[in-house]
Amino acid sequence: MRSGIVFGNIISDGNLVLAPMDGISDQPFRWVCRKLGASITYSEFINASDVPRKLNYITKRACFSNFERPFGFQLYGNDPDEILLAAQLLSEEKPDFFDINFGCSANRVAGRGAGAGLLKEPDLIRKIISKLVSSINFPITAKIRLGWNQENLNYKEIVRIIEDSGAAMIAVHARSKDQNWKDQPNWKAIGEIKNIVKIPVIGNGDVKSQQDIQSLLNETGCDGVMIGRSAIGNPWIFSNEKKASLSKQQIITTIKDHWFQMLAFYGPTRAAIIFKKHLKCYLSCDQFSEIDLRKLISMSNPMKSKLFYE
Repeated sequence: MRSGIVFGNIISDGNLVLAPMDGISDQPFRWVCRKLGASITYSEFINASDVPRKLNYITKRACFSNFERPFGFQLYGNDPDEILLAAQLLSEEKPDFFDINFGCSANRVAGRGAGAGLLKEPDLIRKIISKLVSSINFPITAKIRLGWNQENLNYKEIVRIIEDSGAAMIAVHARSKDQNWKDQPNWKAIGEIKNIVKIPVIGNGDVKSQQDIQSLLNETGCDGVMIGRSAIGNPWIFSNEKKASLSKQQIITTIKDHWFQMLAFYGPTRAAIIFKKHLKCYLSCDQFSEIDLRKLISMSNPMKSKLFYE
């Protein structure tokens, strides 16, 4: 049995965490992953400035169900007061914790000094975490990368600042901002961080299988494993089941579960648009090699396919 993670006043029922992914980690997908074994879930990352102005579908992005708990809102921005205001407003939804994004490498985020851009501003990181810890009655956590680039790997300094400022947990994506998904993650750095701080450390980076989960835990001693891209189309990674060993009907059952959650949450038109990316990943496996994926993905309503009634 997987041991839980204790952070703040929270005790999870396991040590596998669904990563916050923009456009992916919405309520329906979190529900599916939680059902299959994810123990902690996060919102899609939320621009702090969108919250008071109610922009960019913030009402939907801020929705979560009790089934997803422990659940946290992940916020990004570079203004401590703006982030605090967003957290205060979202506190009314009664999440379990708030997470601050110091790891997003996208230019539209890091390029304006938020996300991984804040790794160049350790004092600002301290101000953001300290202000939240002193003002919000929820555990504050953080997600980081190892540094702005390979020449400036300042993760040891950053994690000390985050812990000293009162954060309850740190998630570490084991790459620097300038590295892409093809570059090998530095799991060793996660182990170094685990030896530096006393708060829980969640490891993240190229975890593609149950074997990778165990390897990351063994090699780093981290308290939990965060899984992102590899969960898309394969939420079974959070369980003891391997997708390759599942029957076609077992996969279809989960696809249907996910689709009905999307349908109820978004309505048929928007659900069909958003679900296409998930459906393509679900069906990209040997069990469906005979399916004309292009035709299926282009359908406006997945439930019209005989695939769902076999």
